[in-house]
Amino acid sequence: MDINHFRREYLYGGLHRADLADDPCEQFQVWLKQALAAGLQDPTAMSVATVDTEARPSQRVVLLKHQDDRGFVFYTNLESKKAQEIASNQQVSLHFSWLGLDRQVIVGGVAEKLSMIEAANYFGTRPRESQLAAWASHQSQILSARQVLDQKMDNIRRKFSEDEIPLPSFWGGFRVRPERIEFWQGGANRLHDRFYYERQLDDHWSIDRLAP
Repeated sequence: MDINHFRREYLYGGLHRADLADDPCEQFQVWLKQALAAGLQDPTAMSVATVDTEARPSQRVVLLKHQDDRGFVFYTNLESKKAQEIASNQQVSLHFSWLGLDRQVIVGGVAEKLSMIEAANYFGTRPRESQLAAWASHQSQILSARQVLDQKMDNIRRKFSEDEIPLPSFWGGFRVRPERIEFWQGGANRLHDRFYYERQLDDHWSIDRLAP
């Protein structure tokens, strides 16, 4: 299979400093709203990159559940691979791929565990089946067969058949406090526009244009 010549031009338009907010969290909100309005598939999906104790990187896609000037929030099993790696190294990278708009956003920052109250408040808004699945799955653990997982799910359904489903002690969330954010807008002839925000000691942000 020859994929050497598989490419397209990025023609949605340029990105100019004058059009950017001084705060990257505000700029992210603008782009997120535009991604939602454009009807992109999974616009809140983001890759989360972590490293293990041997500095081996790994990535997975999760859903962004909240974003404000404090950071980017996602939820997970606290015994999962990603949570264990965050426990040993809080530095993570997030990547939003909105290629339907020729855009990417890359966030670098520190992941901090959410309080149990925050996790419980969100857990209560999840569909019942998703709540049950959180109890049934020991995320990232080896399974001998799919039937084992299905049986666990059936057992959990019976256990909580008449009850409200409580927050599992091993389930919670993280807020990634951004320290660096890059906004990438595809350009014709691979002359893309890239702007890089970096948090300063006084919590203000510097903004630099990067070469494509």
